[in-house]
Amino acid sequence: MRLAIFEDRSALQFAPISLLRPVFELLCGQFSARERLFRSLQIEEWGVLIRPALTEVYAEQHADARINDAIWLNEGPTLLVNGRWLPTNAELARLAHLSPDTVGMMGEAVAYLLLEPEESVLLTTDAWDDAIQKIASTRKSVVAEGVELQYPWDLVNQNRTQLLADFAFNQSAVPSTGDARNLTIVGPPDLVRVAASAEIDPFVVLDTRQGPVVIEEDAIIQAFTRIEGPSYIGKGTRLFRANLKAGTTAGPHCRLGGEIEESIIHGYVNKYHEGFLGHSYICPWVNLGAQTSNSDLKNDYSEVKVPLAGTPVETQSVKVGCFIGDHTKTGLNSLFNTGTSVGVMSMVLPTGELLPKHIPSFSRFWLGRIDCQINMSDLFQLAEISMQRRGLSLSAGQRKLLVSLFDDTSEEREQAILWWNRKQDARSTPQATL
Repeated sequence: MRLAIFEDRSALQFAPISLLRPVFELLCGQFSARERLFRSLQIEEWGVLIRPALTEVYAEQHADARINDAIWLNEGPTLLVNGRWLPTNAELARLAHLSPDTVGMMGEAVAYLLLEPEESVLLTTDAWDDAIQKIASTRKSVVAEGVELQYPWDLVNQNRTQLLADFAFNQSAVPSTGDARNLTIVGPPDLVRVAASAEIDPFVVLDTRQGPVVIEEDAIIQAFTRIEGPSYIGKGTRLFRANLKAGTTAGPHCRLGGEIEESIIHGYVNKYHEGFLGHSYICPWVNLGAQTSNSDLKNDYSEVKVPLAGTPVETQSVKVGCFIGDHTKTGLNSLFNTGTSVGVMSMVLPTGELLPKHIPSFSRFWLGRIDCQINMSDLFQLAEISMQRRGLSLSAGQRKLLVSLFDDTSEEREQAILWWNRKQDARSTPQATL
């Protein structure tokens, strides 16, 4: 089968967590959308339709992918799948036997269709959304089972359910054979999968009463850690006296401690110390300083708004945490408000009170103010130091993307700084008395 995963215009709504990656590379459950498709289908060739700014970095990471390549699409029938679609397991299985006369729809958006070679000429780098919708109009519409993801918090809200689905999908796989002698399992033991190379200290508790716990290879779980299922611990991740609540995904090579509730930690994240993280999505190379915590519930239990690129968006949820972009660092005792958005490569130094709900990319919060006194060379040097600790480094494509993103987010920074300064000035102005 030939597969092409595409981003549509709504991919822009996933900032800041999608600024450095396509939406289908975001985690939900155990896998990204791309990984799940690869595990479900027999893929012989594959490609992607993504934002042009991401093409160079994606080519570095996936040399076998055909990127925005209309010529390749013309070489044979290709299954097109929307990267925002979170399909059911049953729908995934049906994709292998898709009829060329139908199109799967999730509301007004195309979830999947089989593209014929002669139709590929309609797709261009600037307007494949319109072309796909036009092609879809020639097919018989059927409802695509699953969830249409529209915003970052949708990934978090769906994570618990998706962890259950991913575990069920892999039931036919050979179970892991890790050493369970040190484990205390509360609930069904058959809902525990521990890789043979994982290391688990005595006095670790796995609670499977609400769902499965999966611990991947080379993970290290320190004594006095408690993990509630459904949860997923990725390859090489280390837990230090952690309390992981149900619905949590920890991607590969993280260092995690403290309390974590129903959150997605993409990978390569440091949260070694105490502090609460709830209903949040944290991108790679983020370092959360000791006692960094976030609120995920307002005192009046009202629905939360999240400022995406500075514009408040209704979440229609009462439990919403924070969304932090790649390479951002927080200082000791940082306190994030309910529904906070923090961009890429930001520096957060707390002042003892709640931080701004919107901290844009490449900005600094310190001494109670947001500023853009950021030196890109210094940020690249810090990123190199962080990545080299895991045996990695910034690629040429990543540097180029970050420089481009710095320019693209300049207006957002200016507006955020202006808004925060006005707010602080209003607070400091003495009120007239009657």
